[in-house]
Amino acid sequence: MQVSDRRVGYYDQKLETMPPEERRAHESSLVVEMVRYAHANSPAMRRMLHQSGVPLEDIRTVENLAAVPVTRKSQLLEYQREKPPFGDFLAVPIEELRHIFVSPGPIFDPGYYDPDQVKTAATLLYAAGFRKGDIVLNTFSYHFVPAGLMFDEGLQAVGCVVVPAGGGNTDLQVSVMKTLGVTGYVGTPSFLHVIANRGEEAGLNLQRDLTLEVGYCSAEMLPESLRHELQERFAMLIRQSYGTADVGLLGYECSEMTGMHVPENVLIEIVDPETGIPVPCGEVGEVVASVCRRAYPLIRFGTGDLSYLSCDPCPCGRTSARLMKILGRVDQVTKVRGMFVHPSQVEEVLAGFPEIGNCQVVVTREHHADAMTWLVELAQEVDRPSLAQRLIASVRNVIKLRAEVEFVPAGTIPAGSKRIVDERKWD
Repeated sequence: MQVSDRRVGYYDQKLETMPPEERRAHESSLVVEMVRYAHANSPAMRRMLHQSGVPLEDIRTVENLAAVPVTRKSQLLEYQREKPPFGDFLAVPIEELRHIFVSPGPIFDPGYYDPDQVKTAATLLYAAGFRKGDIVLNTFSYHFVPAGLMFDEGLQAVGCVVVPAGGGNTDLQVSVMKTLGVTGYVGTPSFLHVIANRGEEAGLNLQRDLTLEVGYCSAEMLPESLRHELQERFAMLIRQSYGTADVGLLGYECSEMTGMHVPENVLIEIVDPETGIPVPCGEVGEVVASVCRRAYPLIRFGTGDLSYLSCDPCPCGRTSARLMKILGRVDQVTKVRGMFVHPSQVEEVLAGFPEIGNCQVVVTREHHADAMTWLVELAQEVDRPSLAQRLIASVRNVIKLRAEVEFVPAGTIPAGSKRIVDERKWD
């Protein structure tokens, strides 16, 4: 759809359009800065830098980083369990933190005011079309996870007025959007789809009665079919980005939608998942990120997501490399309704149910909504409705998601099968 001139442009044009030579020098400077800082302030990162066997003064370019071991989310969880709460990665005294966030696992993430992180959030929101004076409904959670507060700060930096809605309360959210003349939406694409359906069920004409102009979606896949549907129903622009709670924002779309630009304070490598060695631009591999957050520097953090980089020029004028679409996961960790589900969490739930002989979690998608079904083989015959209710309650308590239970005959789940199976199809 047509993008108005008001919704196009740069938050920091000089930084976003650096010539190639200047960008390479900037990235090398960033490498030196983050390596020196992490070595001096984060005991865990200092140990990993020593494991590389490369003298600190010899790590000066992105290519030099390949010697540093990749840290994976599962390892981060182990480190935190051994030395709670942050596994020796914290680089500031804990009393200097503003928040402690809790992601499924549980994995703890420190919240610390970082101007660079706020600028990154503002940059991607500006690229998505948000402008001073927009009234924005922020439906990302403000509880436990960092997304709600992170985007709240970025929106304020752009000059937007934020409605801190969080998730749920759909009828109230629709009413607030109409009453306040909300012009922007921030949240998951599936929740915006729910809002659209609920608004129409209430008798609203989405284009006449609501005033949405721009939307920013993250935490879930955004199929092009869903983007097109929502843009047409609301007559709005929708852009997306990519990131994780551990390392923050790693890529964002511009008005051209030719991939997700890598922010200037982030270093991205695409690596062979087995060896951790970078692959050439354009080849598929695991997304590995390095960031220099003052409270929590992470160098070569393996996200577990598969993607590839485009190094071709973007018509928008930005010169950063672009992450193309997320193609899947390296491991069995699966994102459902914006929340990661780990095999270890499934095992934690099953530990409380000796009457279950085998189980497999199947993730599907219908009408742009994720569904999680637990296929259960019984070790002994029990009251099935009662077991299903208890299992659903345990899943909600441990994984924080709704689930359905389907009992299947013994032997239905093949021996050695994956604990989590993702059957969703993305266009």
